Amino acid sequence: MIKEKNMSPTIIENTNLSGAYMKVLGLLANEKGNEITPLILSLTDFSESEHIRDFLDDHLIKSKLDTVQTVSETIFPHSLYKMCKYDRKRLYQEYQTNFRWIRRIKTANRNGTYFYRLIAYNKGGQPLNQLENIIHSIVNDTPLRRSKLQASIFDATVDHTNQPFQGFPCLQHVTFYKSEKGGLIMNSFYAVQYFYRRAYGNWHGLIKLGEFVARETGLEFERLNCFIGVEKLDGITKTEAKKLFESMEIIS
Repeated sequence: MIKEKNMSPTIIENTNLSGAYMKVLGLLANEKGNEITPLILSLTDFSESEHIRDFLDDHLIKSKLDTVQTVSETIFPHSLYKMCKYDRKRLYQEYQTNFRWIRRIKTANRNGTYFYRLIAYNKGGQPLNQLENIIHSIVNDTPLRRSKLQASIFDATVDHTNQPFQGFPCLQHVTFYKSEKGGLIMNSFYAVQYFYRRAYGNWHGLIKLGEFVARETGLEFERLNCFIGVEKLDGITKTEAKKLFESMEIIS
């Protein structure tokens, strides 16, 4: 008889993004194996520790990897939204106008970016702005069909390939719902997430995306839930991960 491994989900609930990141880093660094499966992250308040984020950014730059902000902006381009003076229609237009240039900056963007899939998802050759549909439904639909408030990133016509490694899209799906308290809840799903390279930036980008939808619908962003099928330690050894964790503990 084969003894089943403990496959209970790891659940991290926190009010601070940096604290949540450190908890997952500690698990990956100090427990057996290089994966957590599954991981469920639930965040409220969305505060950060600048010291932890700056330290991680320095570490990522030394490893010749993207910073937290660079990763975050693939999910929601907050700097462009700010430049557009928080005009979402202008944001959509500017992003799509400059998308050819955005794709050329990094080869990882050749199949698209998360935000582009959210605002110009391929629908039989006609781009569909899923975010605008969601925002419009929350504001105008009575009664509101909550199953309508979801957006896909994974596109089977493009993303089902035979490549041994495909860095995009790791984020597959996002959903929103208006809580009984009148706040906004956001859910997201990753099949696999590469922790060291992407996790902090991904979670930061999801928070910014949630704040965007909340702002545009006049709701308070209450909670981000993120389900990760496989949280994988990548681009760093367990020894290096442990040193990173210990250094973060000192400065936190």
